[in-house]
Amino acid sequence: MKNSLRLSYGSALASVGVSACCILPVVFILLGMGGSWLAIFGKIAAVSFYVVAASSLIIGLSYYLALRRGALGRLKWWLLGATAQTGIAWIVVLYQDSINNYLISGL
Repeated sequence: MKNSLRLSYGSALASVGVSACCILPVVFILLGMGGSWLAIFGKIAAVSFYVVAASSLIIGLSYYLALRRGALGRLKWWLLGATAQTGIAWIVVLYQDSINNYLISGL
């Protein structure tokens, strides 16, 4: 059970990292860093939906395994934390254009 719990947290962190790759370059440019290195994030941004979707499936599998083994009560906070991280990743991926526009115009 510990392995699936670690896998769910690892996938949640991966999805947050992939979703943040679309906003972090704008933040770095606003902080005065150069923009020539931004080409690196293009390849990562292309697979962001797949990584976040895979992360959601892995967390769903972790819920299923915890429920099946009777450990859901014991692991509920860990699973809720991973679910919250993946939810934040979905929000960032789905609203990345709006967030970037806000960062560029609002600051």
